[in-house]
Amino acid sequence: MHLIKGILSILWKLYIGLVFCIIAIVMYPFFLVVLISPALKKFSFNLFIFWSWLMRIFCFYPIKKITKSPLPEGPYIIVANHTSYLDIFILYSLLPKSPFVFLGKSEILKYPILRTYFRNLNIPVFRNDKSKAGQSYVAATKAVHDGWSLVIFPEGGIPDDHAPRMIPFKAGAFKLAKTLDIPILPLTFLNNYKLFSDPTNILGPARPGLSRICIHPLITREEIRAASIKEISDHCFSIISEPIMKEHPELY
Repeated sequence: MHLIKGILSILWKLYIGLVFCIIAIVMYPFFLVVLISPALKKFSFNLFIFWSWLMRIFCFYPIKKITKSPLPEGPYIIVANHTSYLDIFILYSLLPKSPFVFLGKSEILKYPILRTYFRNLNIPVFRNDKSKAGQSYVAATKAVHDGWSLVIFPEGGIPDDHAPRMIPFKAGAFKLAKTLDIPILPLTFLNNYKLFSDPTNILGPARPGLSRICIHPLITREEIRAASIKEISDHCFSIISEPIMKEHPELY
């Protein structure tokens, strides 16, 4: 039975990959037009929202938003647990009125089509190169000043085992919040790991289904100013992990 589920998951991952590639190729010319002028960059976010909806429609991923407070205007830093590549695509249609850019690992620049999308419209982070890391900080600062929110997965990537159990947060997102003096919006992806697991996990789960996401109350500037970076990090970890702990107490 496990083998049959694994084979079905592989087929579903191949289907998702096919849909992704087709949409990426079809929309590539439109993004190239947007990239001609920095003034058109805001419009690129609308293209990503459209892409997000196409992925959700053709891959049968409806969303259930569990909102615990009204969503304020940005900019702010959006932090979330990370268990699936699905997290990235869902975010655009989840928060369509809050334009954001991703701060993500520079390794993504190795992939030809993704490189164009990511390098020009988001901010790569070079962890092992201090000079380039400084460039990433400058780019993030400019993005916030231009009205963009920042998305950071503080776990640093998709944890290898025991999803959805979270691993300790890295400090970067919380240092930025202190330095840039902006609020933090915590999110919890509750079950995306069941809908589309890491493709490198060959027999890992993948299927259509309802994606459930908690949008937590904003952590205000005042709260961030009053706390240390570690206190902010621990507080965010507690907020984001709480609904996971309620559903999976055996993981903690």
